[in-house]
Amino acid sequence: MLGLVFGTAVVAWAVDFLTKEWVLASMTEGEQRPVLGELLQWHFVRNPGAAFSLAAGSTWIFTILASAVVIVILTQLRRIRSLWWAAALGGLLGGTLGNLTDRLTREPGIFVGHVIDFIQVWGFPAIFNVADIFVVGSMIGVVLLVLANIGLDGVRRTDEPKRAVVDADPDATQPLDPEDRPDGSSDRRGDRPGDRPGDRH
Repeated sequence: MLGLVFGTAVVAWAVDFLTKEWVLASMTEGEQRPVLGELLQWHFVRNPGAAFSLAAGSTWIFTILASAVVIVILTQLRRIRSLWWAAALGGLLGGTLGNLTDRLTREPGIFVGHVIDFIQVWGFPAIFNVADIFVVGSMIGVVLLVLANIGLDGVRRTDEPKRAVVDADPDATQPLDPEDRPDGSSDRRGDRPGDRPGDRH
């Protein structure tokens, strides 16, 4: 699974890096180019905040958070046995590294570099990039896997075995009624043979 994780991460990082380099080489900051009319446009901006231009002015905080995400993913790699988890965490790793690369290498300086954003969709309140797409898409995948109770090992955790035992004999711990017993005996004192006064010798 390590190959799938790193392969997905490399693809995500490379596509993000190459598209940003294309934007820097062919567009000026603030320039807009229609792709599908107003529905989709390229709009070059430098983002000092988080994904989708959130929390501008806190770049160093998001650099630390992105680094923490990368570290957590790397520590979990050997536990992954699921193709879905491998793809989701690989996409998250690659997308996070894509924006982290900007924060570490682009202007105005290390740890506070501005992220290159250029994708603008009509009706959406922010401009974003390929790394953001991988991050958000991967997080949706992670949430769905958690809701489905699928662990990193690919095993789905359910309560079915416990329910099967209960359904098979729901009264297993309850004493049987006298009429349900083969000898008609009871647990109550005085109802068992030998407990009644007339049965004593």
